Amino acid sequence: MDKRDSLDRSSTELAPTNSSVKPSASNGGGGSLFGGDSPKGQQVIDVANDPSPAVNTVLQSDIGINTLLTRLKQSIASAREFSAFLKKRSTLEEEHAQGLKKLCRSSHEATRRPDNRQGSYAQNYDETIRIHDRMADNGVQFALSLHQMHEDLHDLAANMERGRKHWKQNGLSAEKRVQDSESMMEKAKTKYDSLAEDYDRARTGDKQAGRVFGLKGPKSAAQHEEDLNRKVQAADSDYQSKVQLARSQRQELVSTLRPQAVKSLLDLIGECDAGLTLQLQKFASINEKLLLGNGLCVSPLNGQNNNLGSRSLRDVVCQIDNTKDLDSYISSFASKAGGKNPDVRYERHATLTSSQQTAPASLRVQPMSNPQPSSSSGFQGTALQAVQVQGQAFSPTAALPATYASAPNDSQDGSPKQQYLPQMSSAGPPQLPTARPSTPLYSQASTPTPTNYQNDVSASDMPVPSRPVFGLSLENLLRRDGSAIPLVVYQCLQAVDLFGLEVEGIYRLSGSAAHVAKLRAVFDYDSSQVDFRNPESFYHDVNSVAGLLKQFFRDLPDPLLTREHYQSFIEAARIDDDILRRDSLHATINGLPDPNYATLRALTLHLNRVQEHSETNRMNAGNLAICFGPTLMGSSTGPNISDAGWQVRVIDTILQNTYQIFDDD
Repeated sequence: MDKRDSLDRSSTELAPTNSSVKPSASNGGGGSLFGGDSPKGQQVIDVANDPSPAVNTVLQSDIGINTLLTRLKQSIASAREFSAFLKKRSTLEEEHAQGLKKLCRSSHEATRRPDNRQGSYAQNYDETIRIHDRMADNGVQFALSLHQMHEDLHDLAANMERGRKHWKQNGLSAEKRVQDSESMMEKAKTKYDSLAEDYDRARTGDKQAGRVFGLKGPKSAAQHEEDLNRKVQAADSDYQSKVQLARSQRQELVSTLRPQAVKSLLDLIGECDAGLTLQLQKFASINEKLLLGNGLCVSPLNGQNNNLGSRSLRDVVCQIDNTKDLDSYISSFASKAGGKNPDVRYERHATLTSSQQTAPASLRVQPMSNPQPSSSSGFQGTALQAVQVQGQAFSPTAALPATYASAPNDSQDGSPKQQYLPQMSSAGPPQLPTARPSTPLYSQASTPTPTNYQNDVSASDMPVPSRPVFGLSLENLLRRDGSAIPLVVYQCLQAVDLFGLEVEGIYRLSGSAAHVAKLRAVFDYDSSQVDFRNPESFYHDVNSVAGLLKQFFRDLPDPLLTREHYQSFIEAARIDDDILRRDSLHATINGLPDPNYATLRALTLHLNRVQEHSETNRMNAGNLAICFGPTLMGSSTGPNISDAGWQVRVIDTILQNTYQIFDDD
């Protein structure tokens, strides 16, 4: 019975004892989560100001650490999910803000272009763009704040995960050690109970049937009892040691290790949840700030100064005055409008007598320099003297009648040449523009000397030349003159090639309107008599030659690129791919009529030479395209106005691919 009493006494010692131990915080733990001692000295876990008994029961049990680890894992997952949301939202806001700023920049640049409306519209539209730019700045700041919140939450989740792994390893390993020691204790107890029962039967005389055999042969009852007694004593000693070990480990777990793990895990959960809640509050705050900032941009508060930076979007738009803008635009051309329309009337030249009722059949147009009047000879009746060329004579004389061949070239000094045009009579073609007295278009010398005039011809024998160039179609000019490239185009391109390639702003700067009018009259009289190789022929004003060339293309009944192919050119210009756009334009150009193709080819090769000198003349392909886009494709009213940008792109693409579209021969 002594052994049984010892066994019962040892079994009662399995009840855990409690000690007053204050755990230390580690790995993120901070503050005491455990209350004062219980009446028996055991610490009570304080998870809140007034924790419920059920909470303390769970936290003090064997599943407390596992429960907190699972809860901490949920907090970390929530923090990471919200962090990912903030990152994606930040990316979207950043793309939206940057796209809006880019749109504002392009729109601001577009308002400054001369092809857009100016006046109150431009000013207030620019203010509208600035309002959107301020809204874009707000969006950029909002995106930066979201990104910073994402990084903070990401770092918090990473720290919480490290703390969870640490306490999972420490807390669960302590729990497992206690479980293992208690399992070993149970095994020792089972063995001890079995041996004690065998010893009790042997001691009370409850013999089993047969004899007991040992390793050295059969044993007597006394020997068997003695052997069982030794085994019981050994099992009792082992059982007591296992009980002591399990009791000490459980006491350490309950008093120290488990409270530390629970306290630290609660701290981690609280920190993670508090950080997530804080970021949610910040998210709500910056959303309100973004909406408020954008609202103040669109509609500032009342009472602010009424300046451009504080007007609402509605006020800005309402300040646009369409009528005033239109009047201002039209008024800006007042200086170019001139006075009243002059009276158109016929005035007979003083050199013609009243007896002469019909104009000469043909008048010789020859350049002349410094005519010398002489009193020894003059005009007789209606005879008009041919003017001798003092400089180099123009070569294409084959087109003139044989009676009016060029006079011999008596001088080689290269003196300037001056063009002279006759005044048409009422019986002839429409009168040419009247020249200024200071620079007459035809000789008004009343008594020319014989040295200055040759081949006196009667007016009745002279044919009346009438070969207009401006306003005729290229097909008509080809049938009449036999040249696919009009002579006026050839002469102008030749003059610019010789004298204008290094002139800054060529084709962009306007020449003298008077010079352009005079040169146009010369070509309309007889273009075969013009030679622009001498700058005196165009008054040393190459910009007027450039203006004359553009005027010729503007006056064509059908634009150079033709109305028939207009839509094909515009559709090709809308192609984004450079190669496909070039090939599409090439195919359309090949479909142009022969004179249009030949003229376009000559003009394109010439403009390519102009852009090769862009470092000097400041006229690259883009600038030339702006000058010639509406000129070559037509600038009449209708849909062409809205296609101005595509017209420029057509010409720019042609100039950028000159030698891919046209051969240079």
